[in-house]
Amino acid sequence: MIDLKKRLSRTDVLLAPGIYDAMGAHFAARAGFESIYLSGASIAYATLGRPDIGLVTASEVAATIAAIRDRVDLALVVDADTGYGNALNVQRTVRTFERAGANAIQLEDQTLPKRCGHMEGKSLVTKAEMVGKLKAALDARESASTLIIARTDAIAVEGFEPALERAAAYATAGADILFVEAPRTREQLAEVAQRLGNGSHLMANMVEGGKTPLLQAKELEELGFSFVIFPSGLARALAHTMERYFATLKRDGTTQTFRPQMFDFDTLQDRLETSELLARGKSYDADRFEP
Repeated sequence: MIDLKKRLSRTDVLLAPGIYDAMGAHFAARAGFESIYLSGASIAYATLGRPDIGLVTASEVAATIAAIRDRVDLALVVDADTGYGNALNVQRTVRTFERAGANAIQLEDQTLPKRCGHMEGKSLVTKAEMVGKLKAALDARESASTLIIARTDAIAVEGFEPALERAAAYATAGADILFVEAPRTREQLAEVAQRLGNGSHLMANMVEGGKTPLLQAKELEELGFSFVIFPSGLARALAHTMERYFATLKRDGTTQTFRPQMFDFDTLQDRLETSELLARGKSYDADRFEP
């Protein structure tokens, strides 16, 4: 597993795909990614079949972290929404997620219930309250190598300049990574980097069809960002596939015409490394230990 803090200090941007379960984490590892992002929105989409409006609980996220950590050793960045309450709730969330296997934990300055960063109708806690929650998070972590990400949603509520002021205050509070959510233009992204990038690692969020223009990771690197996520693209891709898959099955009464777009049974077993796992289990069979 990479040292996330050390990796972010490099000049080349760290690209992390969003996932919501251990299978996605496994396929991300197979593709060669160094880090993955556990998206709260994607958990809501895939597990609850609901939008990202604060319905996912801390215990559901913790269980997902544990399942992912049991499968892969990639650096795992976890969306913890608002921390699920006040500063004391934040501390419990940080301790729980860190012990489950999170390498970085993201907290945002929305009120409860939160909304997706690219939705309308958000509201914020005060800057001072968020600073207190960040201080609580930093005090709660067991290891300084567990990074705390401070996200502000202030652009949509208070405007661009107040969002930068909030992010600067969160940096002063000790946040390891700053995340200004939903800049509207490339110029705003560049100004975020120019104003906040001196001494702080910066994170960018690329949402297909969201409020921020969709840039390549290399472009964001050139602007000054060190970490970029595509948090729920996988969920949207799979939802698109599901819609076509179910329509085909309903229409044809068979999956035959859809098979070119699917793994067959044996191919999936190969990708999941079934034979290796069965061989490992066999190495513990009772007959190997009988006198």
